[in-house]
Amino acid sequence: MAVGDGTAALVRFIGVQKTYDGTHLVVKNLDLDIRRGEFLTLLGPSGSGKTTTLMMLAGFEVPTAGQIVLDGRSINTLPPHRRNIGMVFQNYALFPHMTVAENVAFPLGVRKVPKAEIADRVANALAMVQLDQLGNRRPGQLSGGQQQRVALARALVFNPQLVLMDEPLGALDKRLREHMQLEIKHIHETTGITVVYVTHDQGEALTMSDRIAVFNDGIIQQIDRPDALYESPANRFVANFIGENNTLDGTVEAVERGLCRVRLAAGGAVTAQAVRVETVGARTVLSVRPERVSILTGADADDGTLNRLPATVRETIYLGDHALAVLAVPGNEEFMVKLPAGAQAGLDPGRAVAVAFRPEDCRALDPA
Repeated sequence: MAVGDGTAALVRFIGVQKTYDGTHLVVKNLDLDIRRGEFLTLLGPSGSGKTTTLMMLAGFEVPTAGQIVLDGRSINTLPPHRRNIGMVFQNYALFPHMTVAENVAFPLGVRKVPKAEIADRVANALAMVQLDQLGNRRPGQLSGGQQQRVALARALVFNPQLVLMDEPLGALDKRLREHMQLEIKHIHETTGITVVYVTHDQGEALTMSDRIAVFNDGIIQQIDRPDALYESPANRFVANFIGENNTLDGTVEAVERGLCRVRLAAGGAVTAQAVRVETVGARTVLSVRPERVSILTGADADDGTLNRLPATVRETIYLGDHALAVLAVPGNEEFMVKLPAGAQAGLDPGRAVAVAFRPEDCRALDPA
């Protein structure tokens, strides 16, 4: 998948492949442009190829085929320490016997930066991550979040042209992880540095990224802005991996003016956007988000423009700021509807209702 819109690319993957055993490709024919100054997240399940892609860019793995170009120069054989790339790991990788300031200064010493300049650059880096008062402490005296900030300051202190982050917040608790997401995003916005971030956490990717590349089986399934990925998934995998999603299988009966009529495998018919549908008779999978669905009781009516399916309530789940109703509809025993808090009242298990959604909120995708 080639990506480019005319914006200057800092990094280019050109036909990159990676295999460890000579048979199975972990990364398959990767073509990817990373724009200068963007925050790009590589998102996908374990074994999808995202971390291997990051490690090849860092220089810890060598491509089996293809070229990786950084700022116009091939770096396939360039060792990691000569790539001018900062790296932040999940386990922080701090030196326990060094102070915070010494940890942050370490990359500068390796690069033979004059001592008079090191102190100022360390102070600026620690101020950036709001740790300027803790320079004399050792990593063992800091919280997990503070240690991750030290690791971030160390990655930024030598002014790299690119920072790579491999699951950097995975070891933190939920509240701290969410706080650090915003911290990292703000630092990126302030510095304008290019960031490539690896995670399997879809919420993290949606919160932080300018663009997200969704990996599966060594291939980028889709790359786009967070809102575009969520609202307009290209295929079944992306629709299911990004956010909560309902699917229904069927066969295309008609296609006209960007919409298609789909006969559901379990009975009934639905009108949807013809996203990856071209021919009548083709199999398709319908995708509709839980927040785009309404529950209709016997007293409710619609104007005939909505898709409507019979449903039976299985359970409701209270989640604080909203509730989730799980229903059985033809072809899907776990059809989800997101409701405002309190709207689940009266939706007792076993109650017969209907679900309704607009054709423009339902996407007909390739079933693969």
